[in-house]
Amino acid sequence: MAPFLPLLDTHDPAILSALSRVGPVIRPIPSTESELLDSFILVDSNTSPNNDDIISYLDRGAEKVILSLPHASEVIGSVPSDRILLLLDVANASAVSGKTRAGVSGVLLKSPSLELDLITSVSHFFSGSSIYVLSTSPSPPSSLTIRELSSVGAVPVLPTSQLTLGPSNPSQLNIADAFLAPLRSDRPDGLFPTVVSSFAQGGRSLGLVYSSRQSIAESIVSGKGVYHSRRHGLWRKGETSGATQDVIRINLDCDTDSLEFSVVQQGAGFCHLNRPSCFSDLNGLAALESTLKSRLDTAPEGSYTKRLFNDPDLLRSKVMEEADELCAAETREQVAFEAADLLYFTLARCVSAGVSLVDIERNLDTKARKVSRRPGNAKARWSSKSSSSAEPLLPPPAQPSPPDPNAPIRMRKYTASSLSPLERAQLLRRPVLKFDSMITKVKPIVDYVRAQGDAALLELTAKFDKAQLDSTVVLPPFAPETMQLDGAVRSAIDVAYANIRKFHEAQASTDTLVVETMPGVVCSRFARPIARVGLYVPGGTAVLPSTALMLGIPAQVAGCHEIVLATPPRPNGSISPEVMYVAHLVGASAVLKAGGAQAVAALAYGTQTVPKVDKIFGPGNQWVTAAKMLVQNDTDALVAIDMPAGPSEVLVIADRACNPAHVAADLLSQAEHGIDSQVVLVAVDLPQSILSDVETQVDVQARALDRVDIIRESVAKSIIVMVDDIDAALAFSNDYAPEHLILHIRNAADAVVGVQNAGSVFVGPFSPERQVVIRSLLPSCGDYASGTNHTLPTNGYARQFSGVNTLSFQKHITAQELTADGLKALGPIVATLADCEGLQAHANAVRIRLGSA
Repeated sequence: MAPFLPLLDTHDPAILSALSRVGPVIRPIPSTESELLDSFILVDSNTSPNNDDIISYLDRGAEKVILSLPHASEVIGSVPSDRILLLLDVANASAVSGKTRAGVSGVLLKSPSLELDLITSVSHFFSGSSIYVLSTSPSPPSSLTIRELSSVGAVPVLPTSQLTLGPSNPSQLNIADAFLAPLRSDRPDGLFPTVVSSFAQGGRSLGLVYSSRQSIAESIVSGKGVYHSRRHGLWRKGETSGATQDVIRINLDCDTDSLEFSVVQQGAGFCHLNRPSCFSDLNGLAALESTLKSRLDTAPEGSYTKRLFNDPDLLRSKVMEEADELCAAETREQVAFEAADLLYFTLARCVSAGVSLVDIERNLDTKARKVSRRPGNAKARWSSKSSSSAEPLLPPPAQPSPPDPNAPIRMRKYTASSLSPLERAQLLRRPVLKFDSMITKVKPIVDYVRAQGDAALLELTAKFDKAQLDSTVVLPPFAPETMQLDGAVRSAIDVAYANIRKFHEAQASTDTLVVETMPGVVCSRFARPIARVGLYVPGGTAVLPSTALMLGIPAQVAGCHEIVLATPPRPNGSISPEVMYVAHLVGASAVLKAGGAQAVAALAYGTQTVPKVDKIFGPGNQWVTAAKMLVQNDTDALVAIDMPAGPSEVLVIADRACNPAHVAADLLSQAEHGIDSQVVLVAVDLPQSILSDVETQVDVQARALDRVDIIRESVAKSIIVMVDDIDAALAFSNDYAPEHLILHIRNAADAVVGVQNAGSVFVGPFSPERQVVIRSLLPSCGDYASGTNHTLPTNGYARQFSGVNTLSFQKHITAQELTADGLKALGPIVATLADCEGLQAHANAVRIRLGSA
């Protein structure tokens, strides 16, 4: 509580400025200010505002309204009691009812004199309430009177006409003298311990200093931080360094023996070490605001932060994107993660507009003091209940968010033994896995293609792939000019084709399984190809003929009748010749020039030119994965999918036997796929020297690659987990269930038995003690030409799914054949079970046959 409360009856700017630093003020109505923070509004008996006016004052931020008894009786119950003070003549105080006393937070007493005994008795009558006293005397109270009133918990109200910035005199009291009146120091030197806090950083403590009556008085008048050095006397902060302080508020503690200065720090900082605080560096929102303000002026051209400040559309899109992802978050960890992202972009928006945390907090304070409340319904544009428009709202392509290109390309490091179960679970999460949110985004695209067919495909291909097409489908025979390749590339594809086909032919289910379960009862199972399959081959940031091989060959081996290959076109409308050549090799019946969710929708439902398929295969980004999951759950589509495959990922287990350059190369081989890829290094008892070599190699090798910008983003989301032994490494890997698992460890082949969850395992490279190759199967070989399939489960789905194989393109049909003797033996058993389940028709079908057998 402030030592006194000013009542505005004059408007001297210098007086008002000084008063703003020592507490709230009383403003008589009518008040034209749009914002009334730090104000008490006096509604005396001579004015007649209605209840709406009173509520309006509170909604504009007024701390309290001071009402006469008739006015108070009208609003008590509709306005919170802590926002109302009762205006009374001291002689009428005892006439106030208990109901009225309970409906207000205190009283402002008007009294001819400040008689301490009388005020004390009124204070007892209004026990637990705030007591303010306004003397009708033309002379101000003395400092002694203010101190005595403070001792009984009362605060004098002083008209500004009775206050001055000059020396106190019989008709006016110096503002500093009034403020200092109740202060008492318990120190021999008479100084007051003073905590300096940052108004701009939510009250963060900057340091501890000392104040004297002289320094406090100067601060009130000048608005600058002025303190008292125990060695040098009066200390005007920043007088020589330029690191001055603007004083926002001076607060007394509850014992009136120490102070808090709430300030806005200018220059390098409060601490003599040029830090913002004597206690620690900035963190949280304050640190982020400081960084963003600095980068607004100094961020290098091309950096992401500079792009945000220079591109309002990008910044707007990111704010909306992160708000959407926060709404879709479900777990506590996801909410915290997405809220942090949203706060970053929100604060970037504020800094770019010159808005500070102080401005935000002031608005929050105003809103918190509102009495009236809106219904709080969302605007129609954002409401899930609003009707959808005839034209689908197509989400824009995701904007990349690259880190600072000048920063080292580093993975985040964690020690497994120090992780809590919650922190471990957080590390097992992939960086971007918001399928609910993504399905909401892709549904308009899928619905649009389903409704408009080829017209929608052409429009969306122009929008997302920047390709203007006349037709979406290429049919065989494919023109030779579309398959013109470098000779070395053609030979490499031919070798890969042969190896992959050989391995997948060995997997084919060609024999009929026949089992006689009991005499006369023969059960069988035989394979048939899935008739029509759609193969999605990603494009965009890379040309992937390898994926076309991995999907097309098992479909060809399985005997699928229709093979529709979908891949995004290049800007000129063509398909890469490598992919077209593979389409020719695997006997594709059509090539769809489309990517993303629109391609998945076309395959699932068919269009005027795109054949509908029965099962969709292939990896892709989140848009593709979400679209696959959406259509497989639509009974109208009647389409299956291979697996919910998402962004590429690798987990490398490395011990002291590893070659750091090889480890880094394997990590980067998956990190380059896309910005949403993730790589994980599980370091088994690695000394810091080897770990540092790996980190250095990641940074050096990445910078030498053409796709360094993609790698920079994916590596920033990736992690190093340090464990003590191979058992702990395998336990983490099995929990993570990686798409690719690479073992850079001694006796790597022996460790494979411990692998429970992985898409594909790569064992090697060698034991340094013996310098003998055990087995070397680099992930790149598996990705291209060794024979195994590289279309593998990601996002932890290796716990439930296998990678794509020949059997993925086949379905198995069962048959059973009974002889008469077999029916006699089995029939009574079937009839008994059918009766048990109450299915009489089932039992009857058996009994009729038994009767005629």
